[in-house]
Amino acid sequence: MDTNPLFPAVSNAMVHLASPRAGSGERRGRIRDAGAVRAPAALAAISLLSLLAACQDPTASASGLPDRPVQVQRVAYENEGAAREFVGVVRARYETDLGFRVAGKITERVVNVGDHVHVGDLIAKLDPADLKLQVQSAEAELAAATSNLAQAAADFDRYNALKVRGYASTADFERKSAAKDEAEGRLERARRSLDLARNQLDYSELKADADGDITATLAEPGQVVALGQAVVRLAHRGEKEAVVALPETWLGEARRSQASVRLWSDPDKSYAAHLRELSPQADPSTRTYAAKFTINDGDDAVALGMTATVTLSHAAKAQVAKLPLAAILNRGTGPSVYLVDEKSALELRPVTVAAFTEDAAIVTSGINNGDKVVTLGVQKLNPGVKVRMLDTP
Repeated sequence: MDTNPLFPAVSNAMVHLASPRAGSGERRGRIRDAGAVRAPAALAAISLLSLLAACQDPTASASGLPDRPVQVQRVAYENEGAAREFVGVVRARYETDLGFRVAGKITERVVNVGDHVHVGDLIAKLDPADLKLQVQSAEAELAAATSNLAQAAADFDRYNALKVRGYASTADFERKSAAKDEAEGRLERARRSLDLARNQLDYSELKADADGDITATLAEPGQVVALGQAVVRLAHRGEKEAVVALPETWLGEARRSQASVRLWSDPDKSYAAHLRELSPQADPSTRTYAAKFTINDGDDAVALGMTATVTLSHAAKAQVAKLPLAAILNRGTGPSVYLVDEKSALELRPVTVAAFTEDAAIVTSGINNGDKVVTLGVQKLNPGVKVRMLDTP
């Protein structure tokens, strides 16, 4: 049996105890002698082994470096104008729903979605039968009022002549005068009724009130529509705008920034734009604010419904550093990052974040150029821990 040079006493005692040639009495005597002579040496060896085990650092590797690696990125500040892109849709500035000014049944719709119309072009028709009857009734009422006025005027003239000669009483003359005034009022009312009936007959034809494009049809032939019910939607020709949804952090920037619009169909061409309208209230579902940017000098290539990218930018006021989103830690006291100091120990440093983008955090202060920031697994780290750095590839 091989013996360990560190523990000679323990090894010799084990050899004597395991020897089969010794008798029982001899073995008991040797055990007592071994216990009396070699026990102190064995205890000393065991104590030495425990001390060596306690002094060994379980977190250290054979090379003397910490076993816990962390991925780091060196901070680099740069002058960069703050810019943000928002995706929206091209729409006409003026878009109206057109409907009949009278109720009725649609007999014909001339236009479809995408049609170009001009002022006065026919869009749809209603059944004019009832409206024609109203016109005829108003014409008959006008004829009756005209005849009644003629009779009342003749009676007034006769009583006026009799009164001058003293053959008619004043009361009878006043009654004829009142009858004439009433006949004149009835005639005027009949004329207005006839004009209204004729206008309603004209309203049975829906016509375009501006040049533009039909973007939606909201009623079909054979459908009975109420007064003012929308039949088609007309996008007026002229100014076009890009409608986007802005987060609340960009409301102030939207008013101060320079805007430009690029179409997905032609990303190489950019159009200058300006903010025309910003909603004062957030959408209840998306919690964003609708913003409308008028496209300056929009040509025919800017078609309604196209997808557009609105870029908001302004001159940078200070240098900024971009860090991965995974490097930011917030435990309720504000954003912070872990730095690796000269002794390879972690230091938790609070920072100021100006904005968050899709893949980066824009930091304006709290760290310096050249600082080594941990970029992964920051939630599982603690200050003061020794680490081994791996630079970001």
